Amino acid sequence: MTRAAVFGAGSWGTAFAQVLADGGVSPVTLWARREEVASAVRDRHTNLDYLPGIALPPAVTATTEPSEAAQGVDVVVLAVPSQSLRENLTRWSGVIPADALVVSLMKGIERGTGLRMSEVIEASGVDRDRIVVVSGPNLSKEIAARQPAASVVAGTDLTAAERVAAMIAPPYFRPYTQTDVVGAEIGGAVKNVIALAVGMAEGLGYGDNTKSSLITRGLAEISRLGEALGGEPATLMGLAGVGDLIATCMSPLSRNHRVGVALGQGRSVEEMVAVPHQTAEGVRSCRSVVDLAAGHGVDMPICQGVTAVVEGHLSPEQLTGALMSRARKHERG
Repeated sequence: MTRAAVFGAGSWGTAFAQVLADGGVSPVTLWARREEVASAVRDRHTNLDYLPGIALPPAVTATTEPSEAAQGVDVVVLAVPSQSLRENLTRWSGVIPADALVVSLMKGIERGTGLRMSEVIEASGVDRDRIVVVSGPNLSKEIAARQPAASVVAGTDLTAAERVAAMIAPPYFRPYTQTDVVGAEIGGAVKNVIALAVGMAEGLGYGDNTKSSLITRGLAEISRLGEALGGEPATLMGLAGVGDLIATCMSPLSRNHRVGVALGQGRSVEEMVAVPHQTAEGVRSCRSVVDLAAGHGVDMPICQGVTAVVEGHLSPEQLTGALMSRARKHERG
């Protein structure tokens, strides 16, 4: 029987643990930072902080001890906030089994280094061929409710990606495999920043024309950066690109969308960052996305504008004016 550990008991980590268990993996052990979360999962089969009302499968258990979670597992899933990944991997040095597959659920770019999450994992000593990325429209509450959804499972070693896909194929979750890790990760990271912009537009009272324009031009920015880094255009037109972008930009279940709406309504970044259990990766990764793009000569005006708002240099209203007053250009330029 396949055994798995999921490091990170937030909403997506918990929902993914359910997907694994429903796919036949047993046991699935969640590592939680707080004992109250671990004991609720272990004893009552629920995660009240992140997925209240969802009854987790009996195969899902939890612990606060990393070594206990990872003991004898075939796959380790990493579902922590992207900017804490390196610190956590240092803390877990020696815990991850040397032959286990390592799956990244994280969607961000590391500040200061510009590294994608799979690159951070590789830098910690995990062989690249053991690293697999899951990306796509991953609204955790809908997946935990077992609503039909699809995602991309990408790995430089297609066999590893196919092994993971076989573990996460219950009737309501359809995984597609591929080898374009770069495209999958760039799509997942940058869409969070675009979702902040779309949320701000909604918070300012703008309608669907505005939001559709931001999503479409945001996709152009994602595609430019992805291709500059070696990603494949088809990936960015698929689930890990367009699919994830639409879900994150438009759904009220999206944290990045909700934070953007609040910013458009006049709330501060500091207020939103202080909300418990509501990490918005776009806020934490927007600067690293912009710096990565600049290092490759890629123009990303929406991401640059969002970063200026997050860093206090522009208001959402000023961002609107800045984007609308840019010099006219060919659409595909």
